[in-house]
Amino acid sequence: MAALFEEATINGMTLRNRMVRSATWEGMCDPDGRPTQKLINFYHNLAKGGIGLIISGYTFVRPEGKQLPGKMGIYTDDFKDDFIKLVNTVHNAGGKIAVQLVHAGGQADSANAGRQPLAPSSVQVVQFPEVPAELTKDEIGNIVKAFADAAGRAKAYGFDAVQLHSAHGYLINQFLSPLTNRRNDEYGGSIENRSRFLFEVYRLVRRTVGNDYPVLIKLNAADNLDGGFEIDDALYVAEKLSQIGIDAIEVSAGTRASGEKTPARSKINKPENEAYNLEFATRIKKVVKCPVMVVGGIRSYEIAEKAIKNNGMDYISMSRPLIREPDLPTRWMQGDHSPAKCISCNSCFMPGLNEGGIYCVTEKKELEKAAKGHGS
Repeated sequence: MAALFEEATINGMTLRNRMVRSATWEGMCDPDGRPTQKLINFYHNLAKGGIGLIISGYTFVRPEGKQLPGKMGIYTDDFKDDFIKLVNTVHNAGGKIAVQLVHAGGQADSANAGRQPLAPSSVQVVQFPEVPAELTKDEIGNIVKAFADAAGRAKAYGFDAVQLHSAHGYLINQFLSPLTNRRNDEYGGSIENRSRFLFEVYRLVRRTVGNDYPVLIKLNAADNLDGGFEIDDALYVAEKLSQIGIDAIEVSAGTRASGEKTPARSKINKPENEAYNLEFATRIKKVVKCPVMVVGGIRSYEIAEKAIKNNGMDYISMSRPLIREPDLPTRWMQGDHSPAKCISCNSCFMPGLNEGGIYCVTEKKELEKAAKGHGS
């Protein structure tokens, strides 16, 4: 039976434990997507803290696929030396790192994308900041190639794996969802057609990096939106991906428009509110042969262990707790099994927009309060 703190392997990538840092936008890159020393230091602290695998913040594969400021980009070789430095820093601290590849599609806006955003269909939905332009077939082909080129760069730069972002309302997810995909050609309609873009991306990425390089995916099990992507379609997609060689599936759910069921929920203040995607992940695990990761509100050591031992998860992913406590894996491994200190307030997001990088705002306030009390 698997355990949280045992070595594990994904297609030749050996990890020191089964804890994964799920992809998180850090807001620490230059405007063109070049990683900065601040970001490199951030990843160094994560690796030093004992996490098995770091999945980078979502990294755009084409300039018009950029969503937020400070987002990382891997659409050019101009940043090669910076990426190699980043990877080497993680490796020297004993860690492994995958780069998450994304195109924001209709969730981008003109200011960040530099043009009218692109999407499967030109529709106005609540998660799109403006009406996007409908992708032509030529543009679809160009974006498929951009994913593959980005994966090739990642492998050349020394990243240990790549992860395709097919969740949270971004472009691949937009193709999968009938809410955002209203096309009448071979990319729209049935789930077989709506998943065509994803499978084209995966197959060209695989052809580019080879069979012995880990290719992972973050997959929405459901959009948690009326008329959106649902679990039955996700089961079809996951099973098909497993059959054609995906190396691991990280299960998430929700979009920015999903109300209380967004990907990063608040009010995770008791064990029964944790691991809110575990039921979805357990269902997906039953139809695939590849490893499955579950992300979403894991705060307790006991919940993490149960997800592996009782639900058959191969890995547990977390993000916000590691913003406050990058050394949480080491703390748990050394026997301090008290829950993560993260209170799921989501305040860490705002400094990424306003101060050039995310951090735990709650911790900062607590330290400032303590300092004032000590000085009085």
